[in-house]
Amino acid sequence: MTLRIVNLRDARQFIPDIADRIWHAFWRHDGHPRSAVVAALDDVVAAPAFPFTLVALTDGTFAGTVTAIASDLAERPELGPWIAALWVEPEQRGAGIARALVDQANATMFAQGHAQIYLNAKPTMRSYYLGTGWTLMEAESGKTSVDIFIRDVAAGAGTEPD
Repeated sequence: MTLRIVNLRDARQFIPDIADRIWHAFWRHDGHPRSAVVAALDDVVAAPAFPFTLVALTDGTFAGTVTAIASDLAERPELGPWIAALWVEPEQRGAGIARALVDQANATMFAQGHAQIYLNAKPTMRSYYLGTGWTLMEAESGKTSVDIFIRDVAAGAGTEPD
C-alpha cells in the first residue's frame, strides 16, 4: 500500500466522497443538509492557505481526510485552530492513516505560525490521542461532553508520543 497525502485544492475530484463521509459522520445528526458540507468544502478550497483539507490516498484511492479550521466548538470560540472532521475509511483503519493525516495537518499549521492546535473527540478516543502526543485539556466538556486536546508547537507535529 502506498499512502500519499494531498491538499484537497489539488484533488477536488474527492469533494463528493469527503462531503458524504463528513455529512454522515458529523453533520447529518444535527440536521444539516449534505449541500452545506459541500459548500463548506468549496470555501476551504477557495481559501489561499487556511483553512485546508487534506486527503489520504492509498494507491490512488480515497482512504481518509482531515480538515484544519479556525473554530470547531461553539462553547469554546476563543480556542483555535482545530483539527476537525477526521475520517478514515473503515477498511483502511488501523494502518496509521489517521495519524499520518493529523501529523501532516499539525506540521502544516505549525509551519503557518500557529503555536497551539486543538481537537475534540469523544471520551472513548482519549487513550488514542494521549498515546499520540496530545495533551488532555478538558474532559467531557460542553453540551456534547467531548474531550478537548491541545498540541503545542514545542511538542512538534506528533511523529512520536510525548
